[in-house]
Order: sequence, then C-alpha cells, then structure tokens
Amino acid sequence: MKLTYVVVAVSAMFAAAAVCSAEEAAAPPASAFLQEFDLGAERSADTQYFHLVTKVIQYGLDGTRASTETFRMDLKCLPGRQTGTEGDTFTCRRFTIRRGDGREVGIPALEGWTYVFRQTETGLDEKGQVLGIPHAKFEGLVDSDGAPLLPVTAYMVYNTFIDFHGFCYEFAAPTVSGNGIQDLKAIGQKIVHAAAFSEPPVNIGTNVAEGSYYRNGEVTLELKGLSVVDGAVCALVAFDSGEGSFKMLMEPMPDFKIATVGASHYYGDLYVDLATRWPRKVTLGELVISETQLPVPPNKINAVHERSSTVRAVSEEEFERLVAGQ
Repeated sequence: MKLTYVVVAVSAMFAAAAVCSAEEAAAPPASAFLQEFDLGAERSADTQYFHLVTKVIQYGLDGTRASTETFRMDLKCLPGRQTGTEGDTFTCRRFTIRRGDGREVGIPALEGWTYVFRQTETGLDEKGQVLGIPHAKFEGLVDSDGAPLLPVTAYMVYNTFIDFHGFCYEFAAPTVSGNGIQDLKAIGQKIVHAAAFSEPPVNIGTNVAEGSYYRNGEVTLELKGLSVVDGAVCALVAFDSGEGSFKMLMEPMPDFKIATVGASHYYGDLYVDLATRWPRKVTLGELVISETQLPVPPNKINAVHERSSTVRAVSEEEFERLVAGQ
C-alpha cells in the first residue's frame, strides 16, 4: 500500500513538473507585452467577410422579459486599396429579423445592397447622414412576408449598420482627426476618444424626425492586452461610451407625435488582428432606460432595454454558408 502510494505520488509530481515546464515553455516572453504597438497601421487589402448578430431584450418594470428581437447581418467588404476607390465597398448579402422564438424573416430591399463607406472628420457625410449611411434605403422597408416594418424596428435595422461601422471603423481604425486607436501604444494605456461628448443626429427620413440625437459621454479606449481569435493574435481593446443620453422624435401617423428621452451606457471589446489590422471580433453590451410621451393615455411609457451584439470576421466559405441560412 505504501509503495503504491509513493509511486503514485512521485508520478503525480513528475506529471505536474512536466505540465509546469510545458506552460513555461509555451508562455510568451515579457517583451510581447511590453513592446510598443502600432494599431494605426494600414489594413490588409484582402476581401473581408463579417457576420453580425444583435439581440434586443425589452424588460417589464418588474424585471420580466417582455420581448426579444434578434437581428442578423452578413457583409462582404472590398477594401479601397483593392478596388482603387476612395472608401471600402460593402455588400449586404443577407439581413434577417427574428421576433422571440418565431421564424426568421428577411429584408429583401437590403439583400445585395452595395454602398461605399468613407470615414470623415465629423462622422457625417455632405448630407448630414451619420457615417454616410443613406437614410433613404430604410424608408418603407417590408419583410420577406410582405409586412411593413414598424418605425422602431426599421430604426434598429438602420442602427445595425451604424453599429458595425462605428465599432469596426470609428473605434477599431485610426480616426481622421482627434484621439483614436492609433494613440494606444502600450498595454494598460487608456485614452479619451475623439467621439467623446459628441452629439450625432439620429433622424432618418420620416421614421425619426429632425431634432433627434444621441449624445455620447466620455468615450474611452483602453489597450487591455493580447488575445487569440481563430488562431490570430489580436490586440484586445476595450471601449466605453460613458454616460450617454438620447432624444427621439417620431410621428408614426399624422398628428400622432411621440417623444422619447433616455439614458444609455454601451461598452465592449475590440479584437484587432495584429497581422491585418482588421477586427477579428467585436462584442457589445448596452443598457437603455427610456421614457416615452404619448398624445393619448397612458401618456407615458417607461422601458428598459438590454442590447448585446457580436461581430465576427469569417472565412469566405463560412460566409456563404451563413448567407444560405446554414
């Protein structure tokens, strides 16, 4: 019994030593973490494929989950360096919505839609559109069953594109002016981003009226460390909106005006591929609290929403499977 115990104990000791040795051998050198990073370097000219999933949960004031909507989008990107154009060319191959546990429905008007995205100093294009995403495309949207989208849902569809370009470009790419990811040089460094305290308009055509806005708080970026996504070494960068607020004015039908005000706090992580400088993954969490004034009883509605999003860079093969709904 004693001999068996000693043999087992010695074997365990050598096994533990072997594990420690393997871990020490696999551990990256300290220089990997203490080096200076260049996160503003030029991105690869290779074609990029992205899959985005956003889930919006509406809570009752008693904490119950009142409703859930899930938005899925597949985007193909041809970088301007590849096409010779000023800006990157995007094609939305698929956009779907699922309400609760129901069936996914598509948005036919967005399938195959191609547009060119360019970063600007103000974040607006010459028409005053946020990130240059054209408002007209989101007018009169219907789903694949022929049902018109509610104004709030149509806005969320539009906002999905804003989210993607906001995180993958405004945060994960160098800014045209002001502080940006290019200013993060060392792990542990934190900066106030150029988007801090900005107040971009959020009116889109007839869905959301002029005078609507989203106001950022003290937006920050922090280089937290290194990570690995799908075998690629990535810089792990945290973003945080600070104390955000918003106002949205809608008139879904004549003489029926709705005003919503509220607070928002969003935050998440960027995983920026150190070889290509494209984001490999982006995660987002957001809490939204709002109060809506109606012209008829009950006159006031309070709401709490939680939003979570994930953007993944995928291979061409996986992208085609996703577009096919597989």
